[in-house]
Amino acid sequence: MRKIWRTWLVPGGVLLAVVVALAYSPLLPRVTPSIGFYYFAVFACGLLLAWRFNSSRVLFSLLVLLLAHRAVEFFASGHGTASGPGRVAMLAIAILLPLNFVALSYMKERGLTIAGAAPRFGLVFLQSVVVVVLCRPENVGNTAPYDIGRFPLWAGVSFAVAIAVFSVRYLKFRKPIEAGFVWSLGAILLWLYLGPIGKTADTFVATAGLILVASIIETSYVLAYHDDLTGIPGRRAFNEALVSLEQNYAIAIVDIDHFKKFNDTYGHDVGDQVLRLVASRLAEVGGEGRAFRCGGEEFAIIFKNLAARDAAEILEALRIEIQNSSFRLRGPERRTIQRPESDRRKTTSRRSKNIAPVEASQDLSVTVSIGVAEPGTRYRQPEQVIQAADQALYRAKHNGRNRVELASIVPLKVARRKRASASH
Repeated sequence: MRKIWRTWLVPGGVLLAVVVALAYSPLLPRVTPSIGFYYFAVFACGLLLAWRFNSSRVLFSLLVLLLAHRAVEFFASGHGTASGPGRVAMLAIAILLPLNFVALSYMKERGLTIAGAAPRFGLVFLQSVVVVVLCRPENVGNTAPYDIGRFPLWAGVSFAVAIAVFSVRYLKFRKPIEAGFVWSLGAILLWLYLGPIGKTADTFVATAGLILVASIIETSYVLAYHDDLTGIPGRRAFNEALVSLEQNYAIAIVDIDHFKKFNDTYGHDVGDQVLRLVASRLAEVGGEGRAFRCGGEEFAIIFKNLAARDAAEILEALRIEIQNSSFRLRGPERRTIQRPESDRRKTTSRRSKNIAPVEASQDLSVTVSIGVAEPGTRYRQPEQVIQAADQALYRAKHNGRNRVELASIVPLKVARRKRASASH
């Protein structure tokens, strides 16, 4: 839960809070001369980074935001936003901009190719024509008295819809870019509500763009250091965590029992469900342990400032929890395997003939074997501790699986207990 809140608030929420505090502080007049550079730097660097990271979603979101801000400034020139073309432009932007963000998020990411960019350019161009037509003097009617000088509540409906959509997407995918869009919309709402023209408006627009740029970097970090399938840290994060270890720690190696047979029997899609199930349980391990996926069905857990024997007690409770966990197959379509053209696909096609028929209501469960070790006189370096934990894992497999083994000549108490539920 702490991790979810951290990803939600950082960096978007922090950036927006800093800018809001600055906008109402005595420091604003001092930094006003730098706002123009800040604005230019955000959009120039943002568009460049979005292109470099091949993120058409963020690139077109930044482009739409920039065009929207310029449109409001252009039509409000000499008239303001209390009435006239400036008012119409502001209200049109308030409705269209959040919906554009949502539409771009649901468009399939095809990179910055002509085929992928053409529909997006078409969407932006069409809306630009609509706004220009609406803001023509002959089409601007008299604004209702209650609407003068205020940001109407009905204009915020699209913001509420967009924020709800991105919040749901964040809870579903847990990607920083979804939270970034929420905070960016918050900055845009403050821009339109507090005053669409002026240096403060430039600051909020630039901050909305900066939040999107920061979300690209944060998402790239997550992709580099986290396993895409399970969502927990991956091999690179594990290797870096080993470097920071001190003397007192324990390392556990976790392996799913009979995973290959399970994968061949029910199919790779069900195997992916198993990996996600186990990873979700490992991520909640106690003792301030941190779980990693090292590859395939193998995971690792690092316990800082914890002895191996204490870690083994925590791991025993974790083993039982995984054994008691189950998931329900969602139907035969779960066994349909769609993978890119490769040798693995050919192998999958041959294996698919042996996949067992599974009823949609069938519940499945798995078990894990765990080996745990700590630094000692025989193994002091993290690599040696990992090897010792691996040996303990092999012993757990040899002794019947579904058990925890400690890398020590002293028998582990929990490992000596007879487990009627052990998997053979």
